[in-house]
Amino acid sequence: MRIEGVTGGYGMERTEIDDADEAGQAGSGGGESLLVVDDDPFIARLLEIELRAAGYDVRVASDGAVALAVAQERCPDLVLADVMMPNMDGFELTRRLRQDARTATVSVIMLTARGLSADKLEGFAIGADDYIVKPFDTPELLARIRGVLRRSRDTRTQSPLTGLPGNVRIEEEIESRIVRGEPFAILYADLDDFKAFNDHYGFLRGDELIQASAHLIGDAAREVGDHATFMGHVGGDDFVIVVPPDPATEVADAIVSAFNAAAPGFYDEADRERGYIEVTNRRGELQRFGVLTLSIGIASTSKRGFQHYAEAVAVATEMKRYTKGSAISSWAMDRRQGE
Repeated sequence: MRIEGVTGGYGMERTEIDDADEAGQAGSGGGESLLVVDDDPFIARLLEIELRAAGYDVRVASDGAVALAVAQERCPDLVLADVMMPNMDGFELTRRLRQDARTATVSVIMLTARGLSADKLEGFAIGADDYIVKPFDTPELLARIRGVLRRSRDTRTQSPLTGLPGNVRIEEEIESRIVRGEPFAILYADLDDFKAFNDHYGFLRGDELIQASAHLIGDAAREVGDHATFMGHVGGDDFVIVVPPDPATEVADAIVSAFNAAAPGFYDEADRERGYIEVTNRRGELQRFGVLTLSIGIASTSKRGFQHYAEAVAVATEMKRYTKGSAISSWAMDRRQGE
């Protein structure tokens, strides 16, 4: 297929697409689903061709009302909507998408010839993720789409409590290092007896403790590590830090030291002076718990290789369980030889 000399309503620069171009671009979009909304069938078709060539799954709607019904039936990853349309314009479409639980989290990029600040502000105010003013060229459009989708993925995979990458992103990070053959070490950190703290002080104080722990663990890890240091929040009171193998134990020492220094400050003064809190266990007995400690299990590629994310995490988890037997903050590293 070849399209030449196209400017059209979008003012896109001259575009040429043939079979070789489609083959070269396919796959760059990652297969995400896009919904193109435009009342001009020529422009809609042009965008459909460009986006399919970039590897996206594309559907087309002729106006906002049709687009809303299509999105409600099967929500896309991103809606690319012209502002000026009959029946329901792009602003109203975005409002309706945000008001419906089925489509509330969909990404929206608005396309318009109007570059006024007031129009942009209105678009962002009603929930648009980006706003592209005509004319623009195809590379710019694709770059903006990739950026919005990337931010959306990051948001979905973040821990709502700490803002750190969650389980999906942690798995992707470790798996990518395995695929690249890049040496790494996993530090699996866990607060000891967090449940007792949470039961004694309540969920609000427990959440504050998790957030504070995320900050101090991250700061300590980055101070000793380098630009390749990655930290994620598994959930609850568990964190994962990924670093190169060499500084792994130094990072663990820094985290333990920072946590031990901060831990007493999480308690009320009377409990801090006593050195413990009292919590009724499931048997109705009053049980004492000392100041919180931290346990870290370390799995490293320095002595063994890992074929899969789950294998590496399982070793780190095993080491974490092992070091939990101590009564102080500590870490344990797997030093067994592996194939």
